[in-house]
Amino acid sequence: MHKVFQFPNILLPSIMPMSQLTLLISLLSVSFVSNADNIAELTKSPATKVESTATKQRVFSLPKPMFDNLMKNMVLVEAGSFSMGSDSPKARNREQPVKQVTIDAFYIGKYELTQDIFEEIMGWNNSFFSCDKCPVNNISWFNMMLFVERLNTATGKKFNLPTEAQWAYAAKGGNKSKGYKYSGSNDINDVAWFAKNANNKSQPVGLKKPNELGLFDMTGNLWEFCLDDMSRNTYRLTKNHNPFLGDKDNLRRKALKVIRGGGYEFSADENLVFMRDGATNNVRMADIGFRLVMNIDNEHTK
Repeated sequence: MHKVFQFPNILLPSIMPMSQLTLLISLLSVSFVSNADNIAELTKSPATKVESTATKQRVFSLPKPMFDNLMKNMVLVEAGSFSMGSDSPKARNREQPVKQVTIDAFYIGKYELTQDIFEEIMGWNNSFFSCDKCPVNNISWFNMMLFVERLNTATGKKFNLPTEAQWAYAAKGGNKSKGYKYSGSNDINDVAWFAKNANNKSQPVGLKKPNELGLFDMTGNLWEFCLDDMSRNTYRLTKNHNPFLGDKDNLRRKALKVIRGGGYEFSADENLVFMRDGATNNVRMADIGFRLVMNIDNEHTK
């Protein structure tokens, strides 16, 4: 709380000699100037300088072994067509009608993004069920987008969140799809951590069997945020080639975003590969994470 300046308890006669008045004004001026100098010195404290310098000089980087491993785990998804949505009796309105979609080639992460990579770039990790190779969680969609921005600065690559169509195509196995109910199998126990086997928490990535493309945990473990806005009418509103629902010029506005893949607290019927849901882009949940995609025009490290 700011202190009110108290004038000295000086009784001023109605008429004061000019020399005395001048002396009094000088004393008061010195007090004000001294007070201002003290404030200026406080704002120039070493702590302030260090914080300012650290902010200006921060460089986002990824150690080479971690970068090489990240790139090695980006899986090529070849271009192709597939049926997005479902006519299953278990499909809800938001998953209908079935839509024929064509997707250009892209890379996608073999695993959900792990906590070690997130913490290396961001400098913090607030995940539940903490471990380096567990999927990062308890972060918002906005946090994910900031991570992507910093990762791209650190690596010179063009990573992003997948569009819902990219995610769905990859989850179904791309052009190698065998039409499974879950991502990689008709038996959920083969490929997923879900309500009956996860012990009410997420698990380290890659412990179950992969799908046809070699992708792990596309069913179960964590729900995964996509780039798109969530709508119950998405399949009626979007185009057939590389569909996307949202405002690409204003991605950072508050919106309901698509989540896919089901999670560790959900039943087998709630983890079917076509199922979709939504969460606002500022929400943080223990059962929501993400995986990366990368532009095909990036040079890929084998």
